[in-house]
Amino acid sequence: MLKKLPAFVAMLCAATAFAAVDVNKASASELDGVKGIGPVMSKRILAERKKGEFKNWDDLVSRVKGVGPSTATKLSGEGLTVNGEAFKAAAVAKKDEKKEAPKAAATMPAASAAAKPASAKK
Repeated sequence: MLKKLPAFVAMLCAATAFAAVDVNKASASELDGVKGIGPVMSKRILAERKKGEFKNWDDLVSRVKGVGPSTATKLSGEGLTVNGEAFKAAAVAKKDEKKEAPKAAATMPAASAAAKPASAKK
């Protein structure tokens, strides 16, 4: 029994070290404890949180300056959560694709117009 006690204590310490930090409940010092978040970022997060809790990761990414999909991926890997959820990059990537789709459509006619004279030369 005494041999198992130190192992049990070590497991408890490890579990608390990897405990998730929820962005809607964390204090400034708890946010600072997440690797990748410093005092400036934690102030930005807290300032936006005063306006209203973050609904999801998309909401956090859109409201907090300096947090994009790649930063969100890193912060989630370090234990940051939004309402208990880890970051899923696919949801934000789909949103970004929708924003880029109109730009791609606008450049398509110019590209097809340039291709027509090349085929006419043959």
